[in-house]
Amino acid sequence: MKKLVIGTRGSALALWQARYIQDRLLQECGVESRLEIIKTKGDKILDVPLAKIGGKGLFTKELEEQLLTRQIDLAVHSLKDVPIDLPESLVLACITEREDVRDCFVSYTYPTLDSLPKNAKVGTTSLRRSMQLKARRADIACLSLRGNIQTRLSKLESGEFDAIILAYAGLKRLNITHIPYIVPLSTTEMIPAMGQAALGIECRASDSALHAILENLACKKTALCTQAERAFIKVLEGGCQVPIGVHCTLIGEIETGKVQISAIIGLPDGSNILQESLSASTQEADICAKELAHKLIAKGARQILAKAQQFFG
Repeated sequence: MKKLVIGTRGSALALWQARYIQDRLLQECGVESRLEIIKTKGDKILDVPLAKIGGKGLFTKELEEQLLTRQIDLAVHSLKDVPIDLPESLVLACITEREDVRDCFVSYTYPTLDSLPKNAKVGTTSLRRSMQLKARRADIACLSLRGNIQTRLSKLESGEFDAIILAYAGLKRLNITHIPYIVPLSTTEMIPAMGQAALGIECRASDSALHAILENLACKKTALCTQAERAFIKVLEGGCQVPIGVHCTLIGEIETGKVQISAIIGLPDGSNILQESLSASTQEADICAKELAHKLIAKGARQILAKAQQFFG
């Protein structure tokens, strides 16, 4: 196969992810590639909360345009950023094994979330995280924190925030360990985002030879769980910039085991929250996810999500 062109965003974490795929392609498939850095809308607009600029594809649209014009051969995404509905001629050809799926509490001063002083300033980009933080500590001031991991950590170090919440996978991938308090939050304390900690590789639907190569990098267990999470989100017509958490766990083996899917929906201020879990056989993972979504809809999920949009006008 020709030397592939991998499209990626330019942050340290995005480059780590792209190089990880690049290395695996070479070592496991004997395929050479080079990286093409592409700036997305989400990278360019850093002074506005993500939920306010909203829409789908904040971190993927420009990479998809490069795929469609054949400027790149594949795009490496954080799976949680990939919209449910892709352009017709593109496919999510590979989902890699998940890193640690948890969010984590990060602080230079305070050892735990519960040790924060009253009215502490906590930085996060996520309505999902804000919702779950405020449900636990109504006094906390959840403030918008944009930028790459290094930018966010710099703002924490300078004292703009008492603590911040980040995906633990990003810190692990970049080997960030120097901060005094990095405390993972269990998935029962804070339900993660759809697809969190997995990578999604997108390419053209017509590139069947590339699909066959990418299958070597895929993780069936992660794909099973994340596809169920995406099925849940599809029913709710939500994206990564809405206050929804969903996490699918595989119990046992993929052929004979079962899945447990937990979800949370609420207002960003934590004032109205719905939370449910369901389990099913692995063969019925998507059906279970859709059933869970409909169960929450029956309890008012759509009304809550509509009201959540009003928080940003």
